[in-house]
Amino acid sequence: MTRVHDHGGGVRSLRVPIPDNPLGHTLVYVVDTDRGPVLVDTGWDDPASWDALTAGLTACGTSVADLHGVVVTHHHPDHHGLCGRVREASGAWIAMHEADTAIVRRTRRTRPDRWFTYMTAKLTAAGAPADHVAPLGAVGPRTRLPGLSPALPDREIVPGELLPLPGRRLRAIWTPGHTPGHVCLHLEEEHPARLPGNGRLFSGDHLLPGITPHIGLYEDPEDATVTDPLGDYLDSLERIGRLAPAEVLPAHQHVFADAPARVRELLAHHEERLAGLHALLAEPLTPWQLAVRMEWNRPWERIPHGSRTIAVSEAEAHLRRLVKQGRAEPVPGSDPTAYRAV
Repeated sequence: MTRVHDHGGGVRSLRVPIPDNPLGHTLVYVVDTDRGPVLVDTGWDDPASWDALTAGLTACGTSVADLHGVVVTHHHPDHHGLCGRVREASGAWIAMHEADTAIVRRTRRTRPDRWFTYMTAKLTAAGAPADHVAPLGAVGPRTRLPGLSPALPDREIVPGELLPLPGRRLRAIWTPGHTPGHVCLHLEEEHPARLPGNGRLFSGDHLLPGITPHIGLYEDPEDATVTDPLGDYLDSLERIGRLAPAEVLPAHQHVFADAPARVRELLAHHEERLAGLHALLAEPLTPWQLAVRMEWNRPWERIPHGSRTIAVSEAEAHLRRLVKQGRAEPVPGSDPTAYRAV
């Protein structure tokens, strides 16, 4: 059944399913403009997802062919996946922040075997056991994997600027952390129900009502820059808290109010988690060993292979934050590198 919700003021949301994912669906927003509807995200590139998107647009009284543009909060396939098909069917432009566009370009030009060779080296350096790393060696240059040919955007989202939506005031706010180019989109218009606060915010995955987004590493194999994605995320959260929108329209779960309260919860959660990891590092641990000991939404033994790789990336992001804060340091001469509390 098509699930369409009218949020008032020319904004509706569609539930676009994510195959085999506990999140269930992406909330794709349809924003009316003087030139036709504009989407905020599109959903996963899957036949069932496409059918849900097109049926939802029909229920809104429009169609894919009528779309004027697509604003992508970030490059992940449950947000960006159907962009290419939407553009092909409508001629709509696609806009994305330049940092995530760079990841899209890199993904398109990197052969699967080159990428998995890099991932093998990264996981080995993180202390992953041989039985976890071994499956990555089976990927060859002709391996076809989903999500490796994402659509290149046509336009750049410039933080602080209004997007080209005729008749609307939608301003981009750069909120790196979940991805380097993640953006929230501030609808600078009075809330249709006149709720107190500063307009409405399409928050993508940056601010969700009941879950915390994954914060991991997005490394360019050719770039040796040491990033701090968790630090970026925490700084971005504080910016959104100060904005104090009347209502938040996230990409998952449900719409909610009181963004500052949710920001405070998330800041406290991450500080508590960092303190717990600092305690674990009373004994030297590799990123893999730290990931095994961290608390997840299920026991480590039940976490599938791909999700374990993501977990290690999140452990490394937390380690970088602790190191930058002077609360942890690498153990000299350890191989793979282990870290200890300071």
